[in-house]
Amino acid sequence: MDYDLKIKGGTIIDGSGREGYRGDVGIKGGKIAALGRADGTASRTIDVGGLIVSPGFVDIHTHYDAQVMWDKMLSISPWHGVTTAVMGNCGFGVAPMRPADRQGIMRTLEKVEGMSYEALEAGLGLDWPFESYPEYLGAIKSSGMAINLASFIGHTPVRLYVMGDDAMEREATADEIDKMAKIVRAGMDAGAVGFSTSMAATHNAFDGRPVPSRLASFAETDALISAMASSGRGIMQCTIGKKLFHDELSDLAKRHEVPVTWTALLSGMTGPGSHRKHLVKTAEQRADGLDIVPQVACRPINFDFDFGEPFPFELFPMFKDLMGLDKNAKKGAYSDPSFRQNFKALTAANQKNLLANWTARAVISTLPSDPSENERPLTDVATERGIDATDLALDLSIENNFAARFRFPFINYDQDEVRELLTDENTVVALSDAGAHASQLCDACYSTHFLGHWCREEGIVPIEKAVHMLTQRPADVMGFHNRGRLVEGLPADIVAFDPKTVGATGLTRVYDQPAGQDRLVSQAIGIHAVIVNGTVIREDGADMIKAGDALPGRLVQGR
Repeated sequence: MDYDLKIKGGTIIDGSGREGYRGDVGIKGGKIAALGRADGTASRTIDVGGLIVSPGFVDIHTHYDAQVMWDKMLSISPWHGVTTAVMGNCGFGVAPMRPADRQGIMRTLEKVEGMSYEALEAGLGLDWPFESYPEYLGAIKSSGMAINLASFIGHTPVRLYVMGDDAMEREATADEIDKMAKIVRAGMDAGAVGFSTSMAATHNAFDGRPVPSRLASFAETDALISAMASSGRGIMQCTIGKKLFHDELSDLAKRHEVPVTWTALLSGMTGPGSHRKHLVKTAEQRADGLDIVPQVACRPINFDFDFGEPFPFELFPMFKDLMGLDKNAKKGAYSDPSFRQNFKALTAANQKNLLANWTARAVISTLPSDPSENERPLTDVATERGIDATDLALDLSIENNFAARFRFPFINYDQDEVRELLTDENTVVALSDAGAHASQLCDACYSTHFLGHWCREEGIVPIEKAVHMLTQRPADVMGFHNRGRLVEGLPADIVAFDPKTVGATGLTRVYDQPAGQDRLVSQAIGIHAVIVNGTVIREDGADMIKAGDALPGRLVQGR
């Protein structure tokens, strides 16, 4: 046979942004062997007449670090056409990690990334097949994965490995910084795509202390970026904070001559229109020759939560003080009239914070005591019952032993402002957070949502540009020069989708995580086929391979 697989009759959009054209794709040995004309025979032919054939989507912001150890299919990203994902963002990860610190890092991932501890412990166990970061990458390679993965080496595990519990208490000594730098360089030599860190004020460990990366001095971060750069490649990813933002990123990018991508530039960060000053600053940085790219999201950042773990509100000291308390103590606090009065005052409509007027945006997502109220606006139910919406939320939480759940858009819900972020040439579409916040949100469907909502319904960009924004653009940001494009000789990572129907369904809660833990998922609409390195892994909404098969995904690294 001339080809292992032929994709016939589709409209080819190659990821570059150029106009699409009718043609066939021939695949041989996992690579694109013919594009446009694919004369000859094939072991298998898929007829995709009327569909678009594009590169597989490249998701540069995931947290699959733990999940990949028990879910080789990396669900749900491939459902939505993602063929390459980047994990280890925000300075988090599970390697390097000493056995004594494993439970602690799982508790921290539960707190800051919304991962169920029960799922982590059941999925990973306590006898991990790795300790060092190179051993971790080796374990992933030997186990296999359905899609391609790239991994940042994260600041938090590196710091824990060198400093132990002191990592959450103090700055590092010069000797400790030197040890961390050696670990980062070894990680780069083993195949890390770069180094990630976080200074976000909301990133706190399970016991309320800041995550280790937040205790780092600028000199420490500088030394670790230097170690990354000494490998001759790598990109820095960071979650911003007061100690690490525009000025510091410009300094690091300039002195070390490294690319930087930061999380996240969102609508409403500090009030209406606040994103524009950051777009202006980014344009200035790039005009100065600095490769600094903010990540933007195409979906509102929703949180589905319960008041037993009130993650959205932990930026308030009054909630942060409750983090270490048991359920009965939290119920006591929530029943206190003075607590409720302060809570209402902090989140009143006239306040200038991310949680102002949250009740007006909230729905009751799960109410065990009365499922008929599920998915109803909180304020509607409160009005019917003649009670304040905040009081109702707390009352329902106490009555249901914190099994009542609520959902509201936290940020990035002003559609006009999001449109400005998405159409700015200096940003990159990202922030799926796939693998994290499993019971709180699901944005792993961002790619199909972007194509359906923003491209087809809102018409903000033509389809060729939309595909470019999901494929070559993020691949270029990460330095993946052999991904995100359809070019003869490159790996055959391909998606066939229907532009008339592509989209994402609403969210449903399923209980398919280890230990029967829950997560929110969204089904893909209009995705006909997903191909990774020449292997069809999904077709018409079903997996074509299973975890026990020889899986086609590869570990990839950038420039």
